[in-house]
Amino acid sequence: MIASPYAEQLARIPVRRHRVDVAGTETAWWEYGPADAPVLVLVHGFRGDHHGLEPVVAQLPGFRIVSPDLPGFGESATFAGRPHDIEAYADWLAAFIDVVGITGPYVLLGHSFGSIVAAAAVARGLAPERLVLVNPIGAPALEGPRAVMTRLAVLYYRTAAALPERAGFALLRNGAIVRVMSVTMAKTRSKTLRRWIHDQHDRYFSAFGDRDAVLEAFRASVSHDVSEFARDIRVPTLLVAAERDDVTPIEAQRRLVTLFADAKLEVIPEVGHLIHYETPGDAAARILRFLRSGARA
Repeated sequence: MIASPYAEQLARIPVRRHRVDVAGTETAWWEYGPADAPVLVLVHGFRGDHHGLEPVVAQLPGFRIVSPDLPGFGESATFAGRPHDIEAYADWLAAFIDVVGITGPYVLLGHSFGSIVAAAAVARGLAPERLVLVNPIGAPALEGPRAVMTRLAVLYYRTAAALPERAGFALLRNGAIVRVMSVTMAKTRSKTLRRWIHDQHDRYFSAFGDRDAVLEAFRASVSHDVSEFARDIRVPTLLVAAERDDVTPIEAQRRLVTLFADAKLEVIPEVGHLIHYETPGDAAARILRFLRSGARA
């Protein structure tokens, strides 16, 4: 295991692990920081789990951070009797916040696929005080200059679905494919940081136990984007985008921010879709300025 460059900061923040039933889905979640501090709820990205956002958590002492594993990933169970689509995830998120007893003001943060889930939930009535979307999926994945990469991913997941279950499962967890993805997305020039990022993907990108859940969630991730929900979101919103994002180009993020009633775009230079791994300190500083600002976005 390669040591995290953020381990020392994270070690200063107390953490508690919990399990809870959310509308019939056993959900694992982690609670960081003081129990009486301002609340920040995190929603991680596709095929990841709560570990992926821990570098950001490490930069945010003084908050009570609630970070679940999405159903079908990490230590959370799959949905029973529902497809793993955006509607199901949005319903689950609203139910999760209710079940864990968050009744006062809170901030909701979604990263990547989590940005779609968070935006959909808020558009459907969830009412955080503020919304933060990191590396938001701001445009249809099958359009624009990154469409070829997305179509290759679609082919990969379709192949995994067509194969017998054991072979399909093995393809989804293929280490070489995971490494290619990791190498493609990492933009940092630091060899040490790149090695740690690859180790994180090796450890957690295949932390799922059900092939069908992964395939359903992938279809949801490429069939929806935040722009569908932006006009129905009225809470102050911060978009933290990457200058070199391979998933949503920065031009699409600049269009996306105009769709919200009250939103601000922050662009982190020289980074791609791994803001949470490569520049969590920069992202956290921008988030803190947004949360501490007295004026609306």
